[in-house]
Amino acid sequence: MSKNDLPCLTRREALKWFAAAGAGLALAGHAGPKVLAAGEPPAAAKPAPKAKSVIQIWMWGGPCHVDTFDPKPEAGSDYTGPLNKPIETNVSGIRIGQLLPLLAAQADKYSILRSMTHGVNGHETAAYIVQTGHTPGDDRLVYPSVGAVVSAFKGYDHGYKAEIPPYVVLTRPLGRFSEVGFLGLKHKPFVTGGDPNQRRFAVEGIVAEGITDERQKARRELLHSLDTLGRAMPADPRFAALDRCEEKAYEMILGDAGKVFDLNQEPDEVRERYGRNRFGQACLAARRLVELGVPFISLNYEGWDTHKRHFETMNQKLPEMDKGLAALLGDLSERGLLETTIVWWSGEFGRTPKVQWEEPWNGGRNHFGPCFCAFVAGGGFKGGQVVGSSDAKGEEPADRAVHPRDLIGTIYGLLGIDPLARMPNPSGLDVPVLPPAKDGTKEFERLTEIV
Repeated sequence: MSKNDLPCLTRREALKWFAAAGAGLALAGHAGPKVLAAGEPPAAAKPAPKAKSVIQIWMWGGPCHVDTFDPKPEAGSDYTGPLNKPIETNVSGIRIGQLLPLLAAQADKYSILRSMTHGVNGHETAAYIVQTGHTPGDDRLVYPSVGAVVSAFKGYDHGYKAEIPPYVVLTRPLGRFSEVGFLGLKHKPFVTGGDPNQRRFAVEGIVAEGITDERQKARRELLHSLDTLGRAMPADPRFAALDRCEEKAYEMILGDAGKVFDLNQEPDEVRERYGRNRFGQACLAARRLVELGVPFISLNYEGWDTHKRHFETMNQKLPEMDKGLAALLGDLSERGLLETTIVWWSGEFGRTPKVQWEEPWNGGRNHFGPCFCAFVAGGGFKGGQVVGSSDAKGEEPADRAVHPRDLIGTIYGLLGIDPLARMPNPSGLDVPVLPPAKDGTKEFERLTEIV
């Protein structure tokens, strides 16, 4: 083992040494040494990036396209249920769901993709396709999610300096597959845990409920007083490596880095604008992380797997989403951040356009992968556009079918990541970021209409 390899401790190993310091040390391993990219193209070959960060609004469970950004009032009540009055947006000719008035007023900032498709109705497989652009079984590998890929190309190996890891998930794990794939734990997301709407956002490893900063400082002093072995071997490089880990951990706990999660630094009116709920405050936290320079932030927005009593849930969830997401778009725009920040809204699929009124569903919608929608804003994407369309009942694409790899490849391009570049990885695998054309599957198709 060389001296440069020493900081690459496992979380378990680091915690053995610094258990008394608290769980904040789990973050230290994210800033390990450089892993050389296998076959990575020279920087001059990469497109000039327009985007610096991505905020992914991950609609866990799958939102209904018919109720959100692809309304079908003419299809009748068996398809619309009570949500049969879509509203005009501030872009002529574009209508969206009636419970999204704030987003309707900002349609000039985003583009809607109404012909997303992959045909898969299972959560795990659909999530894998939408988050990686790959089909399960490609090369018999588990490919990394977009966030992990961005970490590999835009993280610590490429000039990223912040103490916050380059891939952050607010607030719970996405949970459908291993987001890091074969890239290794270095690019695993930092999952915050906690609830940003609480008095103090208890970010895992940074803020511990009931533990004040003064108590954390006292713990550190006690740790140092007990470290007789380290004091006896001051020249040992292993202890120097552990000291660096400790410094990084305490910078997160007590220094300026962890303050990005202190939403109490925001004025009350700003917090109210986003909505005083878990989703709205997570959107605010995402804006703060973008200001810090974090390349990829994913908001895991749960609660959209509405097999039963769908419309009761929508009456609560859609206004909440409308307020938080509209505030995020407006705030990013007002601060001059939207032009370099991609906002990507999508779930793993849509939901059945035809309502299931019978028992036990009682007005539910089930999984639906043949046709669904997504939207993108900022970071080089045009606003006020619609790509593709679905048929009269929202059951299949009518034109310009868009596969998740098409959207993901376009996002990569705006970030300056070549979608066909070799994927940097610790195992030296010679594989591209997105799958090339083979076995009847076409290569990704860039969404030129909106970039």
